[in-house]
Amino acid sequence: MSSSELTTIEAVSGTACVLRGDDVDTDRIIPARFMKDITFDAMGNHLFEDARKAAKGNHPLDDERFFGSEILVVGKNFGCGSSREHAPQSLMRFGFRAFIGQSFADIFAGNCCSLGLVCITLDEADAESLRESIELDPEQTISIDVAAQTVTCRSGVMRGSIPEGTRNRLLEGHWNATSLLMDAGKKIEETASSLGYVSGY
Repeated sequence: MSSSELTTIEAVSGTACVLRGDDVDTDRIIPARFMKDITFDAMGNHLFEDARKAAKGNHPLDDERFFGSEILVVGKNFGCGSSREHAPQSLMRFGFRAFIGQSFADIFAGNCCSLGLVCITLDEADAESLRESIELDPEQTISIDVAAQTVTCRSGVMRGSIPEGTRNRLLEGHWNATSLLMDAGKKIEETASSLGYVSGY
């Protein structure tokens, strides 16, 4: 992917799923036994597997009202625990493109940004209003404006927050570090070859 083909992420819209509860850690999101796979391809199949089994069909991800949702609405400190990338990978491969919560674990949020997934926070009152709105009308479209840092639902427009560095990376298309390095490969080689203490060029 060249710099002219960088994907900017300015907004995310879609239906949403409400997952209540705070301090949902990465082990709950994707149980550790599923991390032995060589690729992330099947990770979405095991998203919240243990929690869903324990709920016996009553987990939000198994509620047909929320099927096909692209936005997950969570509580406080979502994604805490280990720093594994498998958690956002499994969420993305299940179909989620954005997360709205009261707070996110820093490493989880960073891993999400590196995948082009949006994490935006709301204050407690707005977060609860959004959850209630979605539970009353799961078919409504929820819209996240990355530049304006807002969330729009049937209840109105809510002011959110995205860290400035993260927001800029998404808006400028610089969230994919691997693509940026590949695009800069020639410049890296030219710089390395000009340095006397770097051998092999």
